Amino acid sequence: MTDLLPKDEREYLRRLARRQAEIAALPVMQERKQLWTDMNDGKPGARPPFAIESWTFDRDFMPASLYQCKSERGRRLEGSFLRHIRHHELLDDDHVCPDTLDMAWQITHNEFGIQIPVTYEKDAEGVVTGYHFDCPIKDLNEGFDMVRPATFEVNREATLADKALLESVFGDILPVTIRSGTYGSNNLTQRLMRLMSMETFFLAMYDCPEKLHAVMAMLKDNAKRMAQWAEREGLLVLNNANQCTCGTCYNFTTLLPKAPVAAGHVTLKDMWSVMDSQETVGVSPELFHEFCFPYYRELAELYGLVYWGCCEPADPLWATSLSKLPNLKAVSISRWADQRYMADALAGTGIVYSRKPNPNLLGLDVVLNEEAWAAEIRETLEITAGRHIPLEFVVRDVYTMHGNLNKARRAVEIARREIHRFYPRG
Repeated sequence: MTDLLPKDEREYLRRLARRQAEIAALPVMQERKQLWTDMNDGKPGARPPFAIESWTFDRDFMPASLYQCKSERGRRLEGSFLRHIRHHELLDDDHVCPDTLDMAWQITHNEFGIQIPVTYEKDAEGVVTGYHFDCPIKDLNEGFDMVRPATFEVNREATLADKALLESVFGDILPVTIRSGTYGSNNLTQRLMRLMSMETFFLAMYDCPEKLHAVMAMLKDNAKRMAQWAEREGLLVLNNANQCTCGTCYNFTTLLPKAPVAAGHVTLKDMWSVMDSQETVGVSPELFHEFCFPYYRELAELYGLVYWGCCEPADPLWATSLSKLPNLKAVSISRWADQRYMADALAGTGIVYSRKPNPNLLGLDVVLNEEAWAAEIRETLEITAGRHIPLEFVVRDVYTMHGNLNKARRAVEIARREIHRFYPRG
């Protein structure tokens, strides 16, 4: 650790850790934990939480000028501490500052057994904003023999050694805790786009449907095998608290686990998982149900609770597929979704209406249009209020604040004002 984290950096990072611990201990953080818990549990009248995901506008939120550490390890820790601190001090949304220092198991994962070259593109400010895969499958008619089943392994010794070293520096301030997801990507069509282009995918539904089913089954098997491997290895850690399944949608709930479970014995049924299919926006509901849904359905059966969606609209797939997805607990309602249709669909089901407000209202204009932003929040509240629909607001995909973080804080204040009109504090 001393080689990876110089002494002067350790002292500075300990100061940041203390500040994070102070913020995490504030009474408002307990209030926010209860806010997310009540919403996810479907408590009648639960006030909707509001959170802004900051990493997409790190050019403003976490500029290079903030960092003092020079070592790679130091900068990673510094970035983590600073993000939590700045969320509270600059944004003051419903982000819950962690009272632990989290780390992950050291996992090695070879998904396809082949290298897939990726080209990244930067914008005018040098920030990576796009990428392109050189997909190995050019024509599925020719098969996919080059693709191999996923392989994976865990380095327990290195993970536990790393944990011990972190504890030696920060353990008296923040407990060091190993966290986990469910492992294996359940976003099947996202993984498919590593192997073939959108055009190849669309044509395969007509040119070679049997082979497309075979590829989807392979991706499903990859995800399932890795998740079940992690379960057998005792790597799963409950994610029913201050963890995010999709973006900044916090998992606080009393619904999981359904029975007490000891560390090292957590099962997939005790876990939140996430699925989406942004890549099939141009696919009819019938074709999605035929070529994609059976594989998502089999994976969803493994888990305790499932969050569905990202930017894609949920309403086109609701009747044919998503309404039949096992263990569904939350649905992303993006700016392209039919809000009223989805409110009608989710009313009384206990499924979370995870609203993603239009990010352009925050990211495009230098000055926040306060009336338009308030109207965006108010519309969702008018559609859902009083209908027994658990509601959360999560702002994602804002790529710049034009150097003005006060715009983000003002957006939080306006959203809270509108929420309180429909959900007044007791």
